Amino acid sequence: MDLKLTGKKVLITGGSKGIGKGIAKAFLDEGAVVAIVARGAEALANAKKELPDVQTIQGDLTSKSGRETAFSEFIAINDSIDILINNVGGSNGSTTMETALELFEEAMNLNYFSAVHFSQLAVPYMKKENSGSIINISSIFGRESGGKPTYNSAKAAMISFTKSLADELADEGIRVNGVAPGSILHPTGNWQRRIEENPEKMKAFVETEIPAGRFGTVEEVADVVVFLASERANWVMGATLNVDGGQSRMNF
Repeated sequence: MDLKLTGKKVLITGGSKGIGKGIAKAFLDEGAVVAIVARGAEALANAKKELPDVQTIQGDLTSKSGRETAFSEFIAINDSIDILINNVGGSNGSTTMETALELFEEAMNLNYFSAVHFSQLAVPYMKKENSGSIINISSIFGRESGGKPTYNSAKAAMISFTKSLADELADEGIRVNGVAPGSILHPTGNWQRRIEENPEKMKAFVETEIPAGRFGTVEEVADVVVFLASERANWVMGATLNVDGGQSRMNF
């Protein structure tokens, strides 16, 4: 299937490892022009070794000025933007009552406000072309309990934001959608660490929690992202699709 992504200019936040790097590779394989933004210089350098054609931009995505600088660098190199992937995120804290309010604010800033801000930066360029696609990487735990409250709250906000922004921009030729991964295994992720710490516990987790009987892969998430970003998904707007091997317990 030709996804018609050749030459499309793609910006991926948090793209130096894990799901973000997998998404970058998938777009490069489709012939797109891809830049990844992340804070860590070493991770960016390693990603560049693995993906020689990727553009790398270093920036602190937790700060407004850091996001603006990173986006300006992308535009300086590429002149415009066709596709934005809001992928940067992370988890912190523990239970609600044992987590400082500052950690909730930190989680919202990294996971949610970064997506809002980058979207606000990208949309004016997309409006000029009457075309564009924004994909927000949330989580199945934005729809149901599981994981840490800070993370769940931020990802729930992202799912709501995806729908509201999609409705706002639909008549401008800009589509906004989301992907909600379940438990995805990759070398730098929490699931790999947990397997190494307690393989039997993780085996039991997979057997009881994931109907497909295994963890997902970054490639399986990336395949859905590139499809949603392409013209082949033109009538998909405001949706957040689960990519979870049946793990989610929700009916939608």
